[in-house]
Amino acid sequence: MEFNWRLKIIIIGTVSGISLIILLCLIYLCCRKNTAKDESGEMGNSDFDEEEEDEEEAEEKMESEELISFPGGENMTVHDILDAPGEVVGKSSYGTLYKASLERENSVKLLRFLRPACTGRMKENSSVIQVLGFVRHPNLVPLQAFYSGTRGEKLLVHPFYGHGNLAQFLRDGNGESHKWPIIYKVSLGIVRGLDHLHTGLHKPVIHGNLKSKNILLGGNYQPYLSDFSLHLILNLKTSQEMLEASADQGYKAPELIKMKDATQETDIYSLGVILLEIISGKEPIDDNPPPNQDPYLPNSMRNAIIDHRISDIFQPNLFRGQSNHPSAATEECLLVFFRLAMACCSPSPYLRPDIKQILSKLEEIGQ
Repeated sequence: MEFNWRLKIIIIGTVSGISLIILLCLIYLCCRKNTAKDESGEMGNSDFDEEEEDEEEAEEKMESEELISFPGGENMTVHDILDAPGEVVGKSSYGTLYKASLERENSVKLLRFLRPACTGRMKENSSVIQVLGFVRHPNLVPLQAFYSGTRGEKLLVHPFYGHGNLAQFLRDGNGESHKWPIIYKVSLGIVRGLDHLHTGLHKPVIHGNLKSKNILLGGNYQPYLSDFSLHLILNLKTSQEMLEASADQGYKAPELIKMKDATQETDIYSLGVILLEIISGKEPIDDNPPPNQDPYLPNSMRNAIIDHRISDIFQPNLFRGQSNHPSAATEECLLVFFRLAMACCSPSPYLRPDIKQILSKLEEIGQ
């Protein structure tokens, strides 16, 4: 009897242990099954939350349509701008320029379309737009209206100037670009426009992308600086690409590493390169320089002085001594102009003159 009792205890214990193991296995299999369902695409609570977050993020990226008008653009409507027939007159990595006819206003405008992927959001740009919209000077391209679309697209509306840009004027073989009174007038207008940006406003406005292609010409060779502070509307990646393009074209100051660090001094360097372009008729960078010659215009000008190659510095027919034309300049005027341009291109920003000094010296030359 004792043996049977003990045997029963052993049997019961064994069965209970087996049952416990089976129960644990079933629980484990159930857990694996539920996990497999989630992984196979059945939506759990966390997936639903993530989808809601994605929808909210997409809604945040949508912007309201907005048109901001400034002096000269008070009567424009969204319909006038978006439905205006136009033609492409220029392209860049961040946008496209259109010559557009606003039929209701019977006027021609320059529309600058900025790609959504290249700009910041409207709430980030509104303060900059408000400042730029009220900058007015006879040598600056005014912003007359600013349009922001629901997908982040942006349009800047300017007057259209039908005489091209300074780069085209200097290199299209136009004999007018060799006449001292004309190139002096253009140079003085450029400096006066930059002087207004740097000193004529409540706070200095940095141009940031000054080059001969961004100087438009109106009637009677009146110069207009365009694109000033455009980098503030672009996102960081695109503004840095703008700086790299400026470097490739020969306008970047040597100390400038990031576009967000552009200063009045870096603007002055770019101005110096433009003044050298005007007086020499040469490109900022020579793509095919002669052997042992620096491709950058400021450096090649320095080397020309060292090597006494004065004839390589100035455009032909500028010297009064070399031409009987009454519009030729004196050697003294040209040398002062040249030294001023070279001072602007000093490798050290601390040695460059400020815009007031440049304007004063240039006005002295014309007296």
